[in-house]
Amino acid sequence: MSGGESGTHEGFTAEERAAMKDHAKELKTAARRGSRADKAAEAEREVLAKIAEMGDSDRVMAERVHAVVRAAAPSLAPKLWYGMPAYAQDGKVVCFFQSAAKFKARYATLGFSDLAKLDDGPMWAAGFALTEVTPDVEARIGALVKQAVS
Repeated sequence: MSGGESGTHEGFTAEERAAMKDHAKELKTAARRGSRADKAAEAEREVLAKIAEMGDSDRVMAERVHAVVRAAAPSLAPKLWYGMPAYAQDGKVVCFFQSAAKFKARYATLGFSDLAKLDDGPMWAAGFALTEVTPDVEARIGALVKQAVS
């Protein structure tokens, strides 16, 4: 969102505008749903559909992150958040997966909101770059997610 060399403000990027449109659509869709169980089931289907749309590398990582988060913290409910797979407690996002393609980054990101209990003194990580989800990475993600909801 920063300007060029001259320091001028150029506004939101096309990717940022698309993410805001995704979020507005998500809010409208959620408001139209029926029962709580229907909402949860539909939200998970939407997350899985969003993951299925991703390019190969992002999709493989998102599938693994989804499986690890669901196993490590079954209390977290999948939902779309600004067009990204996210996991919420009581409707509030705790963590999310941002594909590399989302904002044309060189890596995907596993991010945590301020609700995640990852506090470690006066400074701690709230986002992690992902280039591959190996068994070791899965173990780290599982441990982080468990701590986040503890």
